[in-house]
Amino acid sequence: MDGDDDTSGTMIDEIYANGGEESDQRSRRAIMSGDQLDVEAYAALYSGRTKIMRLLFIANKSKNPTVQLDTLRMAYDEIKKGENTQLFREVVQKINGRLGPNYEMDLSWCEGVDRKAEQKKERLENELNAYRTNLIKESIRMGYNDFGDFYYSHGQLGDAFKSYVRTRDYCTTSKHIVHMCLSTILVSIEMGQFSHVSSYVSKAEQGTDALDPIIISKLRCAAGLANLEAKKYKLAARKFLETGPELSSHYNDVIASQDVATYGGLCALATFDRAELKSKVIDNSNFRNFLELVPEVRELINDFYSSHYASCLEYLGNLKANLSLDIHLHDHVETLYDLIRHKALIQYTHPFVSVDLNMMANAFKTTVVGLEKELEALITDNQIQARIDSHNKILYARHADQRNATFQRVLETGREFDRDVRSMLLRSNLIKHDYNVRASRKL
Repeated sequence: MDGDDDTSGTMIDEIYANGGEESDQRSRRAIMSGDQLDVEAYAALYSGRTKIMRLLFIANKSKNPTVQLDTLRMAYDEIKKGENTQLFREVVQKINGRLGPNYEMDLSWCEGVDRKAEQKKERLENELNAYRTNLIKESIRMGYNDFGDFYYSHGQLGDAFKSYVRTRDYCTTSKHIVHMCLSTILVSIEMGQFSHVSSYVSKAEQGTDALDPIIISKLRCAAGLANLEAKKYKLAARKFLETGPELSSHYNDVIASQDVATYGGLCALATFDRAELKSKVIDNSNFRNFLELVPEVRELINDFYSSHYASCLEYLGNLKANLSLDIHLHDHVETLYDLIRHKALIQYTHPFVSVDLNMMANAFKTTVVGLEKELEALITDNQIQARIDSHNKILYARHADQRNATFQRVLETGREFDRDVRSMLLRSNLIKHDYNVRASRKL
């Protein structure tokens, strides 16, 4: 591997050491996220319906029977704290008697909840009809809002969405509008209707006088999730990076602070250039608070920026299994990982005139044949300006002719200087001979 200057020798040694197993102390660091997912600790980060849905998602995706039963048991217990009998029946069916008599169908509980629900619904309808008769806007708004809460708690998300939207016609302050938007955003996320999420985030942001830092952080998270779902990873990264530390656990019925760090960090790593990664992620004091909650993501970002690609990819490999169990991120893990790996390959080759593929394969923990295929794809996409010597296993960069480019810049500078001097002489001669052209007055 030949560098452009004398300093490349130390760079080569550093990168070679990063790829080697014996001399790289960083690769021996314990990576806790490589362990089996701690379901109880994970579930404790969330509340409400999202907690149940995340547990059920893990139960469906995990291939570990113990994890499946643990998540179903916790989902069963959590549902019985609420009023969603339909979801309860689905969970009991999934358990299928595998957790013993304590986790079987509880018909008396279901009947009791359904009976109370009917009574409550009848009461809410009577109250709303009375409010509409009296034409009290605030009471009507509260009536529809109560209906939205009722439907949401019983898992009737479509009806909940309609009820929350109806409150808009009766909102009298910007605070009411923001409350309506947050409610519809919550239901839309649960329904997977992320186009509605983006729309209502925009509506809420228009009521600037009613937005405190916590609400702003909630809206940033919702917008980040919508962009993530739309595969607009750079926009998603920006929204998560703009989330303030005030969020804390105030939005754990949708997202945890740890998720902000993970989603934002991976999206930034996949789409930001080095300058953006440094200024907007590593030097971002607000986002650093989130990264402290997920040390693995913090370390892999620092490793990537420091060109410690072997360690970075090791962290990513250990995180992959658990990230695949995330309800929002699972569809994007492969894409984000490919983008991050491609960026690492590009940055690795950029400073050098030639690269030994054997050494590079060692640094990226892959085979030379596999590495060649990856580099061929990047060269074909014009992301790497290089050619591969398959016989000697060397990658040669196609750098521009620096000598010729320098001469061209010098000649252009000379022409500009000559033009400027001639202009100055012409102006001075015009002034010397008192030759002035006055603009004619318009009549």
